[in-house]
Amino acid sequence: MSTEPAQDDDAPTPAGDPAGVDVHRTRRLLLQIGVGVLLALLLRAFVIQSFHVPSESMAPTIAPGDRVVVTKVGAGQVERGDVIVFDGTDTFAATDRTTVLPDGVIGRSLSAVASSLSIDLGEQDFLKRVAGVGGDTVSCTPGGGLVVGGEPVAEPWLPADEVACATPFEVTVPPQRLFVLGDHRSSSADSRSHLGDPGGGMVPVDDVVGHVAWRYWPPDRVGGLGN
Repeated sequence: MSTEPAQDDDAPTPAGDPAGVDVHRTRRLLLQIGVGVLLALLLRAFVIQSFHVPSESMAPTIAPGDRVVVTKVGAGQVERGDVIVFDGTDTFAATDRTTVLPDGVIGRSLSAVASSLSIDLGEQDFLKRVAGVGGDTVSCTPGGGLVVGGEPVAEPWLPADEVACATPFEVTVPPQRLFVLGDHRSSSADSRSHLGDPGGGMVPVDDVVGHVAWRYWPPDRVGGLGN
């Protein structure tokens, strides 16, 4: 007849914790979570970011409810026709509240973490199309359409029944500034709406967050912008 050695109920667990918690495993898990959050913050800050678009100012190219990915690599290399997200805190936010929003649970969680660390994630971000860059003369009339540098600009992204502008204007874009317009002109508060403001509605190139690279929601509209 075999007997088993008596168990000491007061003996420590293999992990060395009387409550039975694997301390080393818990520490590894917390470290992995911390590294993951740090990598996500760095990715969001320097590489890509997801945004939810709540307004129709860029329809039909980007419709209300669309979710897009913005690449931040080469953010300062902007050309006419590019669709960009920019920080409009100092140029647009005073009167235009149709901002794009950091998307998803992760985006909101990162925003909360960043806020607790006093990190500004640029919550006054706007999405528009670049009509003119530094040195360009940009003008428009309801009948003649958009003209840049004396050359008419084809705008296939405008809605079928939309005119390029309802009110004529002509501006010269200063160096390192951008003149931006929404594709749905009648529903867009863009550079035209800020011509009388300090800075004339021109967006500093340094305020560009990145270029819109991809639409990933809704499923039937997944893909590039096509322009």
